[in-house]
Amino acid sequence: MKISVISGSQRPKSQSLKVAAYLAERLKARGAVAGDPIDLGLAPLPFWDESAFSSEPSPLNNAWKPISAELSSCDGFVVVVPEWHGMAPPALKNMLLLCTSELAHKPGLIVGISASAGGTYPMVELRLTGFKNNRICWIPDHLLIRGVKSVLNGTPAKDEEAETAIENRCDFSLAMLVEYAKALRTVRDSKAFDLKTYPFGM
Repeated sequence: MKISVISGSQRPKSQSLKVAAYLAERLKARGAVAGDPIDLGLAPLPFWDESAFSSEPSPLNNAWKPISAELSSCDGFVVVVPEWHGMAPPALKNMLLLCTSELAHKPGLIVGISASAGGTYPMVELRLTGFKNNRICWIPDHLLIRGVKSVLNGTPAKDEEAETAIENRCDFSLAMLVEYAKALRTVRDSKAFDLKTYPFGM
């Protein structure tokens, strides 16, 4: 079982990366090999262009190839998405545009974060438009971590009860993601799984 954690912020050393690293450690504790999070703030991908349809080397294809291989090897995904002006960051939407078969019929857990009381709009955006051609299956459960700067810091929390509640909810959601990942393997192994004939959503 391999779950990839994606930090969807294009800021370096972001709160999204902090949360992504925490969730990756919790997955490791469950025996789901997570590895280091994919950090879109560390090495932002070139924006999608038509060279993505070509097998010829290009700056876009050269940057995308190792990430594509990593995503293809995974059984499921955790996507940490901050709210920027009520939207998901461009780097994350760009990554989803680049995906073709890498995420197809694999479960995804959306983790919204906000420095204040927001965070819901990007989750709605991903559920509405972030799956069509890449075919990721967002699971019904999600996480929303508000006031993110004051939680999951690895230090004694000001509000221990709130910190414990967030940690427990994270463990519950990750456990559900792992179960969906097990179940959706049967879909990808079935004869109905045909991305050659139908490579795009309708």
